[in-house]
Amino acid sequence: MGDRKQARDEEFQSFLVGRWPRLMRTAFLLTGERHAAEDLVQTTLEQVYAAWRRVASTDDPDTYVRRVMINAHARRHRRRLKEFLAPRTDSDLVPEVPDSGDRIAQADDRGALLTALSQLSPRQREAVVLRYWEDLSESQAAEAMGCSVGSVKSNAAKGLAKLRAIQGLAETVTQGGRK
Repeated sequence: MGDRKQARDEEFQSFLVGRWPRLMRTAFLLTGERHAAEDLVQTTLEQVYAAWRRVASTDDPDTYVRRVMINAHARRHRRRLKEFLAPRTDSDLVPEVPDSGDRIAQADDRGALLTALSQLSPRQREAVVLRYWEDLSESQAAEAMGCSVGSVKSNAAKGLAKLRAIQGLAETVTQGGRK
């Protein structure tokens, strides 16, 4: 009995180590804050571990884990917990504009993207993150979100329309943020 539990724990640990960076990126894009993302991943993995025997026997455990994460995120939002996708900045500070190709420039672009994502509704943000960051198909995103394919299409389209309407964001993405 102890050997089976140890084997299960080792299998789960192997799964966790291989997926941790991607889970953190997805959680960060959903929550916009590192500590909230860590909490979301931790909550997700607690639930997955409890059902690991069943999860590990599925064809695609990643799909199950994504669904658990989206559900956990939705529960947090329903409880009206405030999410901050962009850190508050001190209005007295003037942001420095780095040269093109600089790692700092990439951080600025990331900041612009997070600020833009913060303007989307939670469902639109989920659809955009799953479709365009996680590169899931519409049906995979629908399964992860627990909704229809049409709902994913609608939320993703509305989210993209809002993102396209944000002045300067398109230039940041298409020109690397610098001229």
